[in-house]
Amino acid sequence: MTQYLILFDYIGVVLFAATGALTASRRQLDIMGFIFLANLTGIGGGSVRDVVLNQPVFWVDQPLYLAICIATAVFVYGTAHFLESRYKVLLWLDACALALFAVFGAHKGFLLTGSPIVAILTGAMTATLGGILRDVLAGEPNAVTREEIYVSAAVAGAAVYVGLRLMDVQVLLAAFAGGFVAFGLRAGALALGWTLPRYHPRPGRPPDSP
Repeated sequence: MTQYLILFDYIGVVLFAATGALTASRRQLDIMGFIFLANLTGIGGGSVRDVVLNQPVFWVDQPLYLAICIATAVFVYGTAHFLESRYKVLLWLDACALALFAVFGAHKGFLLTGSPIVAILTGAMTATLGGILRDVLAGEPNAVTREEIYVSAAVAGAAVYVGLRLMDVQVLLAAFAGGFVAFGLRAGALALGWTLPRYHPRPGRPPDSP
């Protein structure tokens, strides 16, 4: 079953790399800008995950990931102008990639540490950090400051995967369930504006109050 999760990883890299390249197209960058943002988005979250887990960074041992990001960037560079709304496509590709990476990141964290909390964290990191770095560098509204659900969708998907694995549910079934939850929450945020309650400050008490 692990080979199916590796396929999740490859597909997630392609989708996230495409969002990086689409962001470059919105900023009217040159081909190197496309390649840079595609690689940053496609492998950024997984790189941080591997460093945190004290593992070899995956694309150093498997340069195919870099080749995939570069090929995706070149493809988007030649085709982005055909899209009527690049931003909408970017958001939905990002939602799909987030779901895949939340599951794969949680799987890798759980496999290496056996800790549910660590696994949920590595799932969320893998799913969100690449997109956050992409948006910050491109000057786009990033996932942390936007109102709609983003990071919490990744956390929920990773948590569902880990919870089902703790109940000895088959890896692939747990992966599909976790991915469905993550994508469903993010899709609801995009289509229906789902949000979590936001913090609203209250005036402080007067210094002389009892």
